[in-house]
Amino acid sequence: MRVIISEEKLKERVRELGREISADFRGKDPIIVSILRGGFIFTADLVRFLNFPHEIDFISVSSYGGATSSSGVVRLLRDLTTNVQGRHLLLVDDIIDTGLTINYLAENLRLRSPASLTIVALLEKRIKREIDLPTKYVGFRIPDTFVVGYGLDFNQKYRHLPFIGELDGIEAESTGGNKGVESS
Repeated sequence: MRVIISEEKLKERVRELGREISADFRGKDPIIVSILRGGFIFTADLVRFLNFPHEIDFISVSSYGGATSSSGVVRLLRDLTTNVQGRHLLLVDDIIDTGLTINYLAENLRLRSPASLTIVALLEKRIKREIDLPTKYVGFRIPDTFVVGYGLDFNQKYRHLPFIGELDGIEAESTGGNKGVESS
């Protein structure tokens, strides 16, 4: 396995994101909506750096199955338990590649009439984007490769790794473009 984002870089960037979000959301009492399962570790670390009152809820969807790329079919597996009408929402995702899953969730949540909806992603693969959604907060932009660790998995394994790594022999089809990791 090749490490592409170290544990130290993850901690540093999550702390920076927490400061940025805190400056923008102070006094708004938002609901942090974490997308399960991949986003749970990122969300847990991120909320430790938010210095304003907030609530947390979880939503779960499936779009990968056992594959290394999104099927394009999104299924809602677990819905929110909180009424979000009139509330500011921070939708926290582990990774955005095609944009199909996050678009589905954003549209679903917008139908519930929140005061605002802001997307936070730990990782973003700009190269695979099929739907261009405004993602205000992005931890890292990565190449078009299949990654695991820090909550991300392959067949429910590798979530426990404290870094982001690329599994040997498992890569998403690359269409060129950015081959390095960049912090946003």
